Amino acid sequence: MTGIRLTAPAPGWAIDADVVVVGSGVAGLTTALRCAAAGLDTVVVTKARLDDGSTRWAQGGIAAALGEGDTPEQHLDDTLVAGAGLCDEEAVRTLVTEGPDAVRRLITTGATFDTTDSGDIALTREGGHHRRRIAHAGGDATGAEISRALVEAVRSAALHTIENALVLDLLTDAEGRTAGVSLHVMGEGQHDGVGAVRAPSVVLATGGMGQVFSATTNPSVSTGDGVALALRAGAEVSDLEFVQFHPTVLFLGADSEGQQPLVSEAVRGEGAHLVDATGTRFMLGQHELAELAPRDIVAKAITRQMHEHGTEHMYLDARHFGARMWEQRFPTILAACRAHGIDPVTEPIPVAPAAHYASGGIRTDLRGRTTVPGLYACGEVACTGVHGANRLASNSLLEGLVFAERIAADIAETRPPRTEPAETASEGGGEPVALLAPETRTAIQRIMTRGAGVLRSAGSLAAAAEELEALHRSAAADVDAADPKDAVPGVDAWEVTNLLLVSRVLVAAAREREETRGCHWREDRPDRDDAHWRRHLVVRIAADRTPVVHRTETAAFPPVRPAD
Repeated sequence: MTGIRLTAPAPGWAIDADVVVVGSGVAGLTTALRCAAAGLDTVVVTKARLDDGSTRWAQGGIAAALGEGDTPEQHLDDTLVAGAGLCDEEAVRTLVTEGPDAVRRLITTGATFDTTDSGDIALTREGGHHRRRIAHAGGDATGAEISRALVEAVRSAALHTIENALVLDLLTDAEGRTAGVSLHVMGEGQHDGVGAVRAPSVVLATGGMGQVFSATTNPSVSTGDGVALALRAGAEVSDLEFVQFHPTVLFLGADSEGQQPLVSEAVRGEGAHLVDATGTRFMLGQHELAELAPRDIVAKAITRQMHEHGTEHMYLDARHFGARMWEQRFPTILAACRAHGIDPVTEPIPVAPAAHYASGGIRTDLRGRTTVPGLYACGEVACTGVHGANRLASNSLLEGLVFAERIAADIAETRPPRTEPAETASEGGGEPVALLAPETRTAIQRIMTRGAGVLRSAGSLAAAAEELEALHRSAAADVDAADPKDAVPGVDAWEVTNLLLVSRVLVAAAREREETRGCHWREDRPDRDDAHWRRHLVVRIAADRTPVVHRTETAAFPPVRPAD
């Protein structure tokens, strides 16, 4: 344990449970439903409403070997290639072999996927896949349908849910084992203010951290809260340098910030072409799959073209689809484009890469266990080893499903006893973190976009590290000043403080990895170096709040705990 906690009032209320699940996407709600079905008293905590997480924004679909002639082995091969030598093969094998049945159980739960005229699940292709294995719903509204089905199931099961609640820190007992979480309910819901859910098992399913960058496909709630909580609790994170930038995000202008509209990879899967301003396709000859190459390759190609042409975007041309296909297959994307004055039926779509997915996260084993006893992580917040250096398209929803079921099974099997939390920071146990002023958020995002975006170098990363550390030192110095002006505890201050922590750790890892691999692109180190860098970077936070980076000796993860 680090003894580091967010500055916050003492919990004014508490409830007890067997399990608390933080997050309400596919990973969180699947875990909660399975835990409840096993007879565990389960509480779901979510930052906004139950259906406001990243899952609902997923357009393309969920990958699984469901089609005729497809096999888990072929899915495994495609995943390993995309992961650029850093996937954990056992984790990938678990994903692809258990995935098809997990999807079928999702259908049993109530999710409805698009079907062919013969009644089979309709499957499409996306980047990196050699077969059509992407199941989708509502054309391009897969995430929304999955979210709808799981939310309905949770409400039908009458699970205890706490909405509009930001999780703050992990509670631990005198032995350092998980004992629950502290959280703040944002004025709506069943409780107000800071409270606690006391439980011996905590599952973090808080999604990603795309908001560390100026432009992202992630919703505004994706501020890295789960990773930051885990770091403060002493957990290890891994592969955080591998941030996937989605190649085709609707370009809204160079100064556009916040969540940007995604143009799903499935559009390319159905035959759209990437072109420059002259209409010339530039992916031909760069990869055997052309526009359907893995995302890191496509994002790099677009970025190179932008630099060569001195432009801020390229184009995605799908005019040949015709109005009927756009309206039936991609209604969500069509509406988003038209809302911004672009009609893809008659003109190419301007696109540019934007931060999309964190391939790394809180390090776990195949049962979702972290390096802190009783703390689990699932979905984008976790690093199971499935994604390696670059996630294969549409493996994210599948990972959430498969590992959620594994976590629930582990908790149901072990059923750890409830213990009393030790003192919280505000009661004298542990040292609170200096909070940043909410307006610092934009500064962090611009530092990260400039220094740790699609293109990185030793110089850009060093500059980013220096600027982030200056923000960190400034906040700490203000706490020690005779007349401190530190930020008042509250949601905005807590979020930006989390953003700073995960940004510092991401940059520390990116500086350490002196090669180009997957979605980590070092201009000054353009080649992949398996001899030295087919390794994982594991990071923890020391008691003095310094990121400590450790390189593994092999491409395999070490056990999460010595007893494993």
